[in-house]
Amino acid sequence: MRVLVVEDEPYLAEAVRDGLRLEAIAADVAGDGDAALEALGVNSYDLVVLDRDIPGPSGDEVARHIVASGSGIPILMLTAADRIDDKASGFESGADDYLTKPFELRELVLRLRALDRRRGHARPPVRELAGLRLDPFRREVFRDGRHVALTRKQFAVLEVLVDAGGGVVSAEDLLERAWDANADPFTNAVRITVSALRKRLGEPWVIATVPGVGYRIDTPAREGDSWTEPRA
Repeated sequence: MRVLVVEDEPYLAEAVRDGLRLEAIAADVAGDGDAALEALGVNSYDLVVLDRDIPGPSGDEVARHIVASGSGIPILMLTAADRIDDKASGFESGADDYLTKPFELRELVLRLRALDRRRGHARPPVRELAGLRLDPFRREVFRDGRHVALTRKQFAVLEVLVDAGGGVVSAEDLLERAWDANADPFTNAVRITVSALRKRLGEPWVIATVPGVGYRIDTPAREGDSWTEPRA
């Protein structure tokens, strides 16, 4: 999951970004409305954490832009005001959820996970595929009942692959979804992470490499499928 955090208080923005990364959620930060709109025009995000009171275009204006774009990106709005009229105004601008400052990071993560689940057409909280059981709320992975300890980045990559339901995910898409804006587009981090993840999950290999295309969870073969030996 990749999130855009729009917050003009640098310390809070950095704390949220670092906290989300600890939960295997890639996060970029924008300090004002203009930077937020620029980031939204360049990158693909699963969710936006949006402070209402930001310089430049306000949080409400950014929210209306997101809605008008038709992207369907869920918005969790932050505000220092807890009056119902303020929240009503934010919801009218396009917010999907609200969190009043100060807040616990754990609650923010839980709300983001819930919004992401609803965005995924009511997919179940715990995802199961090809013997894998992935729980994003507890950040746990099991394979055939065996617990598998993963790094944060390995978990983020596996979550993207499992969410694809066995569909192929390109290295570019993995870099876009599991890394942040500081990632080098020419890095081999995706190949290295997938290789390490495959080894952590163990044999028989559950992540297939589709030559020249990307990676996918190796669900039972269908007629016409063609795979190479597992390699990153």
